[in-house]
Amino acid sequence: MATYHIETYGCTSNRGESRAIERALRDGGHRPADGPEDADVAILNSCTVVEKTERNMLRRAEELEATTAELVVTGCMALAQGEEFREAGIDAEVLHWDAVPEHVLNGECPTHTPDTEPVLDGVIGILPIARGCMSNCSYCITKFATGRVDSPSIGENVEKARALVHAGAKEIRVTGQDTGVYGWDTGDRKLPELLDRICAIDGEFRVRLGMANPGGIHGIHEELADVFARNEELYDFIHAPVQSGSDDVLADMRRQHRVEKFREVVETFDGRLDHWTLSTDFIVGFPTESDADHERSMDLLREVRPEKVNVTRFSKRPGTDAAEMKGLGGTVKKERSKAMSELKMDVVGEAYESMVGETFEVLVVEEGTGDSVKCRDSAYRQIIVQRASDHGVEVGDFLTVEVTGHNTVYAFGEPTGAGHRVGGSRSSAVGSSHP
Repeated sequence: MATYHIETYGCTSNRGESRAIERALRDGGHRPADGPEDADVAILNSCTVVEKTERNMLRRAEELEATTAELVVTGCMALAQGEEFREAGIDAEVLHWDAVPEHVLNGECPTHTPDTEPVLDGVIGILPIARGCMSNCSYCITKFATGRVDSPSIGENVEKARALVHAGAKEIRVTGQDTGVYGWDTGDRKLPELLDRICAIDGEFRVRLGMANPGGIHGIHEELADVFARNEELYDFIHAPVQSGSDDVLADMRRQHRVEKFREVVETFDGRLDHWTLSTDFIVGFPTESDADHERSMDLLREVRPEKVNVTRFSKRPGTDAAEMKGLGGTVKKERSKAMSELKMDVVGEAYESMVGETFEVLVVEEGTGDSVKCRDSAYRQIIVQRASDHGVEVGDFLTVEVTGHNTVYAFGEPTGAGHRVGGSRSSAVGSSHP
C-alpha cells in the first residue's frame, strides 16, 4: 500500500476531483503522507487558465519530481497540454482524473462501502454535477481536457448531495465547467429540477450554484429565477461570465450569447429577487478588441453593477484558434486591464458600502486569519466576523450580524448576540435590490 500526497490548483471542480481521487485511494487502503518528501507518489491536479498559471504548474511539477519517488500529473493542464511536461523534461505520468486511482492502486480494486467519505471540505460540500461543456470558445484550452458535457442523472446527484448533508455539509457548492448546460447531453434542460430537489433534502444547509454561461442559462433563466425565489436554501447568487460588452468581440470569441441575452438574464433575476449577487467575468485585450469595444465593456460594467467581478488580461493558449490571431500590444492590454480593475473596485466597493449599518442572517463557512471567521449572507456576500472565539462563533453556525464596515470586497460584521444561532432558516438580506 502506498502513501500519497495531493496538491490541487484551480477551481472548485478540481478540488472535487481531488477529493474523489483521495476517497478512492483511502478505500483502497492507501494513506496520506505528511508531505511530498514522505510520499510514495505525489499527485499534482493542475490548472491552465492563463499563461502564468501554466508556468507555475511546470515549476511545481519540477519541484515535486525532485522530492517524490513518483509523480502523477492530472487536471486541466495535464489533459490539454500534457506534452508541456514531457518537453520540460519532467518524468511524470500524465493521466485523466478517472485513471489516477487505478494507476496508484496498481490494479488493486478499491473496496467501496456505504459509509464512504463524501467530497467534503470542512462544512463545504463540493458537488460536481457534470463534466465538460457545450461551448467552443475560440480562446479556451480547458475544453480540450474536459470534452463535451456528460451529465449524471438527477437522482444520482441528489443522492450525492444528501450524503454530503448527512456528513455535515452546511454549504453545498454545485459545480461544473458550465452548470447551465446540465442535462443537455440527454436532450433535457434539467438544472431547475435538480436544484429544487437538492433544496428539498432534510437538513439545515445552503446551496451555491457554480458558474453558468449566459448562453446556457438564457433558455431557462425565467424558470431558474423562480427556483431561486421559492427556495430559501439557495444563495441568491449567479456567476454568469459575460466576457465582453461588445457583440463583435463575443462573436470572435465564439461565445454562445450576445450582450442582450446577458441583460435579459440580469433583468429577470432583478424582477424575481429582492436582493441578489451578480458575479461576472471580463476578458480584457482580446486580439480583435478595439478601443470602442473596450468602452462597451466598461459601459456594461457600469450598467449592471455586479457585486463580484473577475478581470482577466487575455493571454494566448496553445492550440486554440485565438492563439493564431494577431494580438494587441502588452501596453494596451495593461492599460485596459488597469482601467477596468479600477472601475471594478469602485462598483464592488459601493455595493459593500451600502451594507454598512444593516443586519443580515449569515452562515459561517470557514475560518479566517487569526481569530476570525468567514460568513456568507443570503446573497453570498462575504462578511468577516472578528474575535470569533469571544462571540462563541464556530464554523457551521447560523447567526445574525450587523455590518459595521467594509474593505471594498468584503464586509465586517458583529454578531447581534453572543453565540446567537439562527434555526437554519434564511431571510432575505435587508438592503437595496440589485443593482
